Amino acid sequence: MLKDGDKAPDFTLPSHTGSKITLSQYRGEKNVVLAFYPLDWTPV
Repeated sequence: MLKDGDKAPDFTLPSHTGSKITLSQYRGEKNVVLAFYPLDWTPV
């Protein structure tokens, strides 16, 4: 489990355009905010 201040592990996800985005592409270049939330229709 990550704690405040820990670096996020590298990962790759598809973008809305279909290209792949890797977190490490932005490391040291730009600020990145990761936000995780349950979908609106889930019972969480």
